[in-house]
Amino acid sequence: MTARIVYTDLDGTMVGPRGSFWHTAGRDLTADPAAALMALHRAGVPLVLVSGRTFEQVIEAARIFAADGAIAELGATIAWDAGRNRHRLPGELPERYAGRTPMDVMAELGIVEELIAQHPGRLEWHAPWHATHATDALLRGRVDPVAVDAWLAEQGAGWLTLNDNGAIPATTRFGLDEDAGPPHVYHLMPRGISKGAAIAWDLARRGIDPADAVAIGDSVSDLEMAPAVGRLWITANGASVDGMRGRLDDVPNAAVTGAAMGEGWAQAVLASL
Repeated sequence: MTARIVYTDLDGTMVGPRGSFWHTAGRDLTADPAAALMALHRAGVPLVLVSGRTFEQVIEAARIFAADGAIAELGATIAWDAGRNRHRLPGELPERYAGRTPMDVMAELGIVEELIAQHPGRLEWHAPWHATHATDALLRGRVDPVAVDAWLAEQGAGWLTLNDNGAIPATTRFGLDEDAGPPHVYHLMPRGISKGAAIAWDLARRGIDPADAVAIGDSVSDLEMAPAVGRLWITANGASVDGMRGRLDDVPNAAVTGAAMGEGWAQAVLASL
């Protein structure tokens, strides 16, 4: 399909190891992503970054890549005009907490600390990047999000959900048990906030038919973009994650790139022009 707009995840999708735009998944140098980005801009197709990063981080990345918009904290904040205009999605944050950030509410309830205590050696803050998040508690480890959601409901916090934002390399800084498995990044946040919901809102603002939009991602949380667009591309590294293949079978408008990370991202962009 020919896209009128492209929404893309950043880490593990548009950028590869250590956030590099110039390295393949195997850490070889490549200019393919840059060439695809140039082709996208020359075609006049807007690019919108969609990430779990904070608002400030995504806006800075948008400047670097000349993106037309930015969606931060896994869909919580939609921004345009270089961040001068923004819209926040409240999701299912209870009305009694209106006017407060979800992180303030979670801190008052102590829900994150209790959740970590329930999974010793398997869940911790994604330090130091968690410190500036306002909408979501940024965590890392290896847990079952479905089981966590059930636990949250038992605690009377069913308005929260744990979103899996994909695997990350383990480092010696982590305090996780080695037998916990490859660590993932998780976002604990109000239900009703997602990359897909943010894209739908942004498309309506722009007056673009969802059928003319393309999204590119690599994680389970990126599958939520599928209902909002005509085509969802998942890079090969994301498709290889445990359980992802089975999920993809239930997403009729999803396709998998032949290559991983930046090279796969370039394939998805060029296929959309």
